[in-house]
Amino acid sequence: MSDAYIIGADMIAFGRYPGKTPAQLGGEAALMALDDAGLTIDDVEVFYTGSAFTASASMSQQIMREIGQSGIPCVNVSNACASGATAVREAFIAIKSGLYDVALVVGTEMNPHGLLGGGPGAGLQSEGVFGSGSMPAVFAECGTVHSQKYGTTMEQFAKIAVKNRKHGALNPKAKFQTEASLEEVLASDMIAYPLTKLMCSANVDGAASLVVVSEKKAKEMGLGRAVRIAGSGLASDPWEANNPELFDPNSVTRLAAKQAFDMAGMGPEDLNIVELHDCFATAEMLHYENLGLCPEGEAARMIEDGKVVLGGRIPVNVSGGLIAKGHPIGATGVANIVEIVEHLRGEAGKRQVEGARVGLAHVLGFGTSSAVHILQKA
Repeated sequence: MSDAYIIGADMIAFGRYPGKTPAQLGGEAALMALDDAGLTIDDVEVFYTGSAFTASASMSQQIMREIGQSGIPCVNVSNACASGATAVREAFIAIKSGLYDVALVVGTEMNPHGLLGGGPGAGLQSEGVFGSGSMPAVFAECGTVHSQKYGTTMEQFAKIAVKNRKHGALNPKAKFQTEASLEEVLASDMIAYPLTKLMCSANVDGAASLVVVSEKKAKEMGLGRAVRIAGSGLASDPWEANNPELFDPNSVTRLAAKQAFDMAGMGPEDLNIVELHDCFATAEMLHYENLGLCPEGEAARMIEDGKVVLGGRIPVNVSGGLIAKGHPIGATGVANIVEIVEHLRGEAGKRQVEGARVGLAHVLGFGTSSAVHILQKA
């Protein structure tokens, strides 16, 4: 069974692109990744695209019309916020199976405006009965539960947003490239306690792409900038006793992380850098524990002691995370991997994590899936 390597990785700047289509954004990112790999669309043998909102049923085919139709198999993935990462996993499986030597992956999205989740729908409605299904409310609840159990404060959650905005100021492809003080974060509009506006992820458009190849192809191309996908985990939300009253983002992430670590033969202690799903500041706090970066109940200590900042023991979301970089749903999982690849190559510029050799990329699809990938410098 072949190992799978990433030899091409890139993304467009996240923001808003009125007048463009998701396929145009995805095509631009795809060409950037192919250029990075030194390949063309004619070298690609199979194509996977992740997209949650925007015509995902034929997104790969639409992108192919932008960059060259070669008749290869196209697979379209829609899996909420885990769409892009799920597309990467499908490419990983295809390469490891030995069926293909070169796979192209794109995550692309043009997000709708306004709050995501909640609102009217068909069938029995829990909205307003069990609480709210809007994403800020859901993750506000999760943060409140953590506060009740461990005494986590609103200020500690806010410090995560301060950290990520500081990191985002170093990332030329982040939506927000300005820092925010703790006072500014706390004073911004209250969305759902304890979450203020600056503790919420940015709703943007974007696209990111990877070229994944077999070990044979990677050696042929040269391993100098190659990054091995050492482990890949994907899990769905297990039944919990508190469903449907309270969504639990913890178990699904822990399941995916265990799969990825077991496959890689590694543990959290081997990581040098992490890009995790900080859709809200409360979510990042929970995932420190879910990914094994610290013992249960000690997540707040990670941010207080500076362990997760650039220069700390295990830097988290050096890209700026979803809070500063932005969260184009289908593109996020691919973009998180692009960020890790750049650090493992030593090509992350001002935000470089020095000496990084192993990284983890994580996404959480609300109520559906969590995906975790362990990446290793070749």
